Amino acid sequence: MGTIRQQIIALLERQPMDVVAISQALGIREKETVIHLPHIAKSVAGRGGRLRVRPARCEGCGYEFKDRRRLSPPSRCPRCKTSRIQGPWYEVSQNR
Repeated sequence: MGTIRQQIIALLERQPMDVVAISQALGIREKETVIHLPHIAKSVAGRGGRLRVRPARCEGCGYEFKDRRRLSPPSRCPRCKTSRIQGPWYEVSQNR
């Protein structure tokens, strides 16, 4: 089974997932999942891989959070102010 971080890495190597899907798959809180992501990015980079982040998108107006550097999901859209945000989606890939 491994540690929580190893389990998250294994999930993200198989398919892109958002924080909600990761937390549901492992039975942990979303906030706990977000705390692990920066550490996962470092450990994967040390093994020659990369934590890829596909940006979050607003369902209301289609705004895409392309320039966001934080790994946590945004709470609301700066353009239309709604909180209907999809993603971001995370994926672990190997640089080869």
